[in-house]
Amino acid sequence: MPRFSANVSHLFTEVPFLERFAAASACGFKGVECLFPYAEPAEKVGDAAAMAGVSMTLFNAPPGDYAAGERGLAALPGRQQEFRDSIEVALNYADLLECKRLHVLAGIVPEDKWDEALAVYIGNLAVATDLAREIEIDIVIEPIVMDGYFLFRPDDALQVLEDVGAKNLKILYDIFHAQRAQGGITDFLDSHLDKIAHIQIAGVPGRNEPDRTGELNWPYIFDLLDAHGYVGWVGAEYNPRGGTQAGLGWAKDWGIAAP
Repeated sequence: MPRFSANVSHLFTEVPFLERFAAASACGFKGVECLFPYAEPAEKVGDAAAMAGVSMTLFNAPPGDYAAGERGLAALPGRQQEFRDSIEVALNYADLLECKRLHVLAGIVPEDKWDEALAVYIGNLAVATDLAREIEIDIVIEPIVMDGYFLFRPDDALQVLEDVGAKNLKILYDIFHAQRAQGGITDFLDSHLDKIAHIQIAGVPGRNEPDRTGELNWPYIFDLLDAHGYVGWVGAEYNPRGGTQAGLGWAKDWGIAAP
């Protein structure tokens, strides 16, 4: 049975951030993930997770100036020291939270800078994986469908893994983005599941609940993961159409429902 993780930056937003851990646990989630935990001290986040009895499964490294539209630093030329500093902050949080996966955002890069950005990206990922290896953490990269985002297709991520050559560099396979970027979801899972350390789900095309209203057969996908013996987490990273608890019908067969 898939291990589902609630992304508490998208779910349970009816309550304050640190209260969402307990709300997720009460509905049956065994793990939680988030976009960025840095607004709270790592100790407080860790206490909230421990008291709720959930594992912290994933979060993002600092993205740069998020309010100004930045979505990561890894592929941005001239920002290498800032990137390294941000990774050290993120790994300190990950270590304290006993979180074994850290997502490193590539960033938005003008198309005429992509050749330079590729070399920077590969170099920065080598730095990040070296630092993460010391505390037994995997760095994950996620192809994202976003204007100007440097890593767009899952096939591109496979090439990056090969170029970096680090055993602790894996793919965060967000099925919502993957379906929009290139499709072939089950083929990719069949062929490359060994390179995937974390999966995220949301309905396509609306990014709402992963239920029967979208274009993907979610029970089939979950059964496929089971058939392959996938032991990683499946992150519920979607925007509920209404309240979070009211929209959990998609997960009832896996023991997740409103208390």
